[in-house]
Amino acid sequence: MRAIGFIEFGGPEVLGVHDLPDPHPGPGEVRVRVRAAAVNPTDISQRTGLLGAGDGPPPHIPGTEAAGVIDELGEGSTWQLGDEVMALAIPMSEHGGAYVEYLIAPDDSIARIPAGTSFEQASTLPMNGLTATQILELVALKPGQSIAVTGAAGMVGTYLIQLAKKQGLTVVADAALEDMTVRPDHFIERGDDAAARIRAIFPDGVDAVADTALLHDKVLSAVRDGGVFVSLRRWKGEPTRGILYEAAWVYNDYHSQGKLDALRRAVEAGELTPRVADILPADKAAEAHRRVEAGGFRGRIILKF
Repeated sequence: MRAIGFIEFGGPEVLGVHDLPDPHPGPGEVRVRVRAAAVNPTDISQRTGLLGAGDGPPPHIPGTEAAGVIDELGEGSTWQLGDEVMALAIPMSEHGGAYVEYLIAPDDSIARIPAGTSFEQASTLPMNGLTATQILELVALKPGQSIAVTGAAGMVGTYLIQLAKKQGLTVVADAALEDMTVRPDHFIERGDDAAARIRAIFPDGVDAVADTALLHDKVLSAVRDGGVFVSLRRWKGEPTRGILYEAAWVYNDYHSQGKLDALRRAVEAGELTPRVADILPADKAAEAHRRVEAGGFRGRIILKF
C-alpha cells in the first residue's frame, strides 16, 4: 500500500511516499480503505519531533483521523464490508497514522460517517470532534455557566463552540472576526490582552478556559477562582486561586465509539458543521503541511487517497 511518512524529523520536505506491505485486520478489527485523511497541527508536531515517533521502525506515518470504506473484516468484527466509516488513528501505535491507503482499526475506534457528508468532511470529525467532547467532559459545566475558547476559529474551537452551545453554556470566543463561521455569545479579538478582554465581559472570570491556541499564562487570569483551565499540550501553571488544571488528550478516547457516533448524530442534526479548506492528492502532503504551518485558512486541508 501507499503510505505518506518520514524517515527522520524535519521540515515538510521529509514527507514522502512509501510502499509498504498491505496490512490485514486481527480479531475484532477492520481494514479501512482510506479515502480521506485530515491534516492537523498535531501531524506537524509529530513530523518535527515534538511528539516523538514511537517505538516502531520508520517510515513514521502521521495522521490522526480518516474516513473511508471497510474492505476487510477481522474475525468477530461486528461491521460489514462496504460500511462507510470515520476513524481515529494513533500514529505512534502498532497500527500507525492515517496517511495510508489501508488503515487497521479496532471495531470500537470507528463510527459511520454522517449521512449526507463526504469522506473529506467526515475525516475532520474524529480527532477534532473527540477533543472538543473531551474538553467539555473535563470542565463539567452546567447550563448557564461560562467557557472561554481561545483559537476559536480552528477546527477544535469551532466544534467546541457548537457543542458548548448545545449544552446551554455561555461561550466567549477569541479569534479574528473574519475567520469565524459559528457565532459564540461573546466575541473578542485575538491578542495578548485576551484575558483582560474576557474579564471586561465577566468581571469575576469565566468558569473555564479551553486554551486551544496555547496561550497558557497569557489567558490564565481569565479563569475565576476555583475555575478550570484545559490545555491541549498538558501545560499546567503554578497553583493559584484554586484553579483546576486539566489536559485534553484525544488518544484516551481511541476506544470511544459511542462518543464518535454522537458526533455523527450531531452533524446529521445540523448541530456541527465540518469544514474543508482544500483537498490535495496524498502525494502532496508536504505542500499541505507547509500551508498548515503558514495558517490563514478556515477548516482542514484533506489528503485524498
